[in-house]
Amino acid sequence: MKKQDGNNVGSVTHHASRFTHRASRITGSDIAVKIENMRRTFGAFVAVDNISLEIKKGEIFGFLGPNGAGKSTTIRMLCGLLMPSGGSGTVGGLDIAKNPEGIKRIVGYMSQRFSLYDDLTVEENINFFSGVYNVPKEKKLERKEWVLDMAGIADRRGSLTRDLAGGFKQRLALGCAILHEPPILFLDEPTSGVDPVSRRNFWHLIDDMSQAGRTVFVTTHYMDEADYCDRLALIYRGRIIAEGTPSELRHEYMKRDVLELEVDRVVEAMDVLSKSGIDAAIFGSTLHITVESESTGRQQITAALEASGIKVKGCEKIVPSLEDVFVTLIEVS
Repeated sequence: MKKQDGNNVGSVTHHASRFTHRASRITGSDIAVKIENMRRTFGAFVAVDNISLEIKKGEIFGFLGPNGAGKSTTIRMLCGLLMPSGGSGTVGGLDIAKNPEGIKRIVGYMSQRFSLYDDLTVEENINFFSGVYNVPKEKKLERKEWVLDMAGIADRRGSLTRDLAGGFKQRLALGCAILHEPPILFLDEPTSGVDPVSRRNFWHLIDDMSQAGRTVFVTTHYMDEADYCDRLALIYRGRIIAEGTPSELRHEYMKRDVLELEVDRVVEAMDVLSKSGIDAAIFGSTLHITVESESTGRQQITAALEASGIKVKGCEKIVPSLEDVFVTLIEVS
């Protein structure tokens, strides 16, 4: 699981603020994606274990979990690329088992490898995917120029795709995935491997698409991206362990207090606390300590660190991050 960079936490929070009031406008009951007890096995290995979800039209729905949790397998089943071993699901009203080809026509799919051909130019990639998605001939030029403008690479149309920086390649892949203007978009780890600024700008694009009415189902292992979503589900070892809005997950699933600790020797302090049976994790230049209660936790922390000669510069109770919530949930799952 990717931890938050302590130097970027404030930046993430600030830029996530433009998403804060989005959920209140999604009041319709129309369901874009529905899964009931969906399961996928590979031999004896259970990749997806009887999961159920409903995603409303226009939502940004986040599917968060570590690598290997079952996120990509779920998306591939929903896109009609992989048949479920059990259960059922619909995408845009179409049955994923009975009409996978129909589903492929109404969804956009962007994989974590960006689904681009590095040995083709930018323009050749767009032309290729226009053909794959059967973009009408009279709209191909218009859609191509839209992608180039959206990705900010109009002046790089003749460049080989392999020569693009990660952020530009990422936006090009998104543009190619929605050339046919699908109502439902599946993004599998779309921000993996790109710099923090590109990640943030990409989420702004996702928000714009949702504002235009598209449903976006996005997987990520960056827990700090959860606040960009209307709702999300946390998945671990193929099972959904929590579901709700970011606020609901923090308040309903986090039963313990989280303290942010500032010390002069972070790594040594974490080792001391861990040996004392206190749950500690490094967040940037600080430690996040999960305790049963703030009052008793402070006493335990102070006693353990003072005995080891480590100076406590500051200690305050904070709103738990989604990573705090996730770690707490997997400890009891």
